[in-house]
Amino acid sequence: MNAPARRAAGLAFPFEPPPPGGAVEVAEGVLWLRLPLPMKLDHVNLYALEEGDGWTLVDAGLDWSKGREAFAALRAGPLAGRPVRRLVVTHHHPDHIGMAARLIEDGADLWTTRTAWLFARMLTLDHHDRPPPETLAFLRRAGWPEARLAAYAAAEPFNFSRTVAALPLGFSRIAEGDALEMGGRRWRVKLGDGHAPDHATLWSEDGALALLGDQCLPRITPNIGVYATEPDADPLGDFLASCARFAEEARDETLALPGHERPFRGVPGRCRALIDSHAAALDRLAALMAASGPLTAVDCFPTLYGRKIGDGEFGLATAEAVAHVNRLAAAGRARIEDRADGARAFHAA
Repeated sequence: MNAPARRAAGLAFPFEPPPPGGAVEVAEGVLWLRLPLPMKLDHVNLYALEEGDGWTLVDAGLDWSKGREAFAALRAGPLAGRPVRRLVVTHHHPDHIGMAARLIEDGADLWTTRTAWLFARMLTLDHHDRPPPETLAFLRRAGWPEARLAAYAAAEPFNFSRTVAALPLGFSRIAEGDALEMGGRRWRVKLGDGHAPDHATLWSEDGALALLGDQCLPRITPNIGVYATEPDADPLGDFLASCARFAEEARDETLALPGHERPFRGVPGRCRALIDSHAAALDRLAALMAASGPLTAVDCFPTLYGRKIGDGEFGLATAEAVAHVNRLAAAGRARIEDRADGARAFHAA
């Protein structure tokens, strides 16, 4: 039996998480499943929609030993041995597309956006024993100290292919405004941005359910980062625009099914809270630049995070900090100076 709804920051959480190897039915014919992740955020949510003698599955988890074992338990347990006939992937990040190829080998059809498929397929083929020079130049530009750069340059970097099985050719494309029939409901595709390009969200046309992936999470902010692949990008601007659009289009009573944490109600308020949180962070950075002078992305860490950043999270913190200073520059609130030492400084405009 589900626990009574609990509220936090204006949100209602009507369900407790499923146990390992188990499921929670969050609506008729819709199961909430979880797979483990080897990181601080220790789980990813999947959703199985009943299709008669099979299932449509939304997202695929990370391809690692404990994830594969956990999915085998789900297949034998709540999925009752029935096949996954269609896999819908919300975005290209490893914890959402990692085991897609294994499900495809078992007979599932892959449905995702063209951008997600292209990114995932490209990144699985882009394997490096050492960080490429473009990545090192990007980190130097962000303000990494030389000692940290040297240590990073000598080690094997994260390779997408370690946690994402190589995708085969062929997929079914979903795009903005498409209508899909899944689990006895009709769903409308709405694309978000910022956390991942062309991030697919799916909204049931009866207003009851929304499959949100990582576009809107209830208690944590989705990672919004800039990387060496597109160093001058403004994903935070894209994310804020997506949040503003969803805040207007969403309904308070819709049950949101996110990629992490628990299903919740109150999407419009949560989108507005995400906008306000990032706006406050940008204001703090702009004020610091005006008071203290030019800053690199790394110089922004204390103001953005309010704590010491450990070695294991330095890269992710860098990506998010660059996203914030790039947003200030794109908005005309900061001026860029590329220094002779390879670092990029941001001045108050």
